[in-house]
Amino acid sequence: MNSYTVRPAKTSDVHAIRNLVRPLAEERILLDKEAVTYYESIQEFLVAEDAEGNVVGCGGLHVIWEDIAEIRTLATSGELRGKGVGHVLLSGLLKRAKDVGVSRVFCLTFEVAFFERQGFRVMADQSAVDPAVYQELLLSRDEGVAEFLDLARVKPNTLGNTRMIITLN
Repeated sequence: MNSYTVRPAKTSDVHAIRNLVRPLAEERILLDKEAVTYYESIQEFLVAEDAEGNVVGCGGLHVIWEDIAEIRTLATSGELRGKGVGHVLLSGLLKRAKDVGVSRVFCLTFEVAFFERQGFRVMADQSAVDPAVYQELLLSRDEGVAEFLDLARVKPNTLGNTRMIITLN
């Protein structure tokens, strides 16, 4: 079994994060983002390093409300997919969610089986969000929040992925 170290991302990791995301964006699995977007949200990210200190995976946790956050940009290097990198990153992100007081975490993904193995379930509708909170979330300018709410204005930008959610203990 390979061993990976998970740590908070640093600004010096942005180049490696973009290199992990780029091939997945070309396959239309993830949305590509500008470097400035990663710098602005670097505190949300964790990275996984191999024994040699190479960044081999990344993922972000974006809090959108008192009790809900989104897993964003979960990516691993192509040659290490299926080797546990995504699992250790997701575990770290879910721990971070608990640490900041979030009780539910969602994601938009094509990797339904992976997230199901981690305890996520497919969201049939927005019943996970109280109607009053839904109205508050409509005020957000964040595209990820709009995607979570399944707003028509983001339909052209979404990749046709599945919304999934987990409730933390």
